[in-house]
Amino acid sequence: MSVVKINVLSVGADMGEELERRFAARAGLVDSAEGFEGFELLRPVQGTDRYLVYTRWRSEEDFQRWAQSQAFQEGHAQAAREANAGHGQAHGHGHGGQGHGQGHGHGHGGPAASAAELWSFEVVQSAQPRES
Repeated sequence: MSVVKINVLSVGADMGEELERRFAARAGLVDSAEGFEGFELLRPVQGTDRYLVYTRWRSEEDFQRWAQSQAFQEGHAQAAREANAGHGQAHGHGHGGQGHGQGHGHGHGGPAASAAELWSFEVVQSAQPRES
């Protein structure tokens, strides 16, 4: 069955709109990746400052192939260049654990997220709406 990757981004109240704008600017970059099954950016409603970046993949190998792909690297290099132009310094990248400003949190003005961690799951049960 599929695997799910959830990138958990801690985002200050004043940076939520900026994070959403940055994701919208990069919409579609992952859509054609082999084994990609879906993406959702989840905004916190109450009680947390954590956005969830939900992606679903056919297999762990498909996710790893995308994470090591030229498209993934170029997207993150572009984000780092934008952050450097805004701050004159580099910020960490990575998707294997906790880190500063990981994922798509970079852009003009530095990272939109103050921390990130990657959660991984295997789908063991799934349900879809029935066709009428």
